[in-house]
Amino acid sequence: MTPSLHPTPATHLPLTINDSIVLQSMLGVGAYGSVYKATDSHTGQTYAVKCLSKTGLDSRQRAFQTHESTLHSLVSGHPNVATLHKIVEEDDCLYMVLDCGVEGDLFYTITERGGFVGNDVAIKSIFGQIASAVLHCHSKGVFHRDLKPENIIMFGQSVKLVDFGLATTEQVSSDFGCGSTFYLSPECQGGYVEMVKSYDSAANDVWSLGVILINLVFGRNPWKQACPRDETFSAYILNNDFLQTILPMSTELNEIIKSVFCLNPRKRIPLSDLAKRVQACKQFTTPEFSASFASSSNASAATATIGQSGVAGGTCFVSSAQREDKDQGDSGVDVRSRA
Repeated sequence: MTPSLHPTPATHLPLTINDSIVLQSMLGVGAYGSVYKATDSHTGQTYAVKCLSKTGLDSRQRAFQTHESTLHSLVSGHPNVATLHKIVEEDDCLYMVLDCGVEGDLFYTITERGGFVGNDVAIKSIFGQIASAVLHCHSKGVFHRDLKPENIIMFGQSVKLVDFGLATTEQVSSDFGCGSTFYLSPECQGGYVEMVKSYDSAANDVWSLGVILINLVFGRNPWKQACPRDETFSAYILNNDFLQTILPMSTELNEIIKSVFCLNPRKRIPLSDLAKRVQACKQFTTPEFSASFASSSNASAATATIGQSGVAGGTCFVSSAQREDKDQGDSGVDVRSRA
């Protein structure tokens, strides 16, 4: 969820919880909670603390909060999942004490720091780490359902997955619309050709990872929403080589993308196979684009060149404006350091 430009702190800062963890400044605010930068007064360790207010909640809503912390705890410990160090429960709030990154999220890296366009080695490294985190979650029976760059925090050359507010343990779910518009699979929206009663949670995560892969390679989204009213997605359904006509995509990457953006989730590539194929991909972009990128002064210039090939009303850049377009129902809260 986009941090508010004028967040209203739920508490007066600084505030000490658990005797030693001092909340110092607000990092972000979402639909269901706020995130603070905090320091352990005993060790000096910096944390991100997610605060979930219990005020005015009924028993079902409180159970939902506990569900998030339980699932995050279940998958914690993987090097590419933000560690949930402890849970502090008080009468009015539930506090989740997490790793705190100092370099912002993957969204910020893509949009404001030049991203990874033209750097196939870095793309493979970042995507491989994300895939490893999601594979770990799936092995624990946890399906994220809100995979997007904003929920992936940078730690140097490493990344860590955060925000399990929409996660589920249901392999087959009927909870439609979970996630952010750009990353939703068609079946998570109720179906494309015909209405569906449920969807495969793992296959839904794979779809979101396909959009993230496009983000990494081209610095933009393939479409605004995978639904009939989206012009670019409709063009893709009519011709599944369409993205290759508007993006400088190598034939090898095009085949990978088609295996991800498959309308039938039963035929969609499994995550383990996707991770292997991305690592084995010899080149993500066309030779012509790679040559032009090598001669350009920076990634922004190359990304601007990509944008010129878009179609009206279709593909859109991954840009700061994307945060304004997010559904107001998103539960995600950025866990980052803005020091």
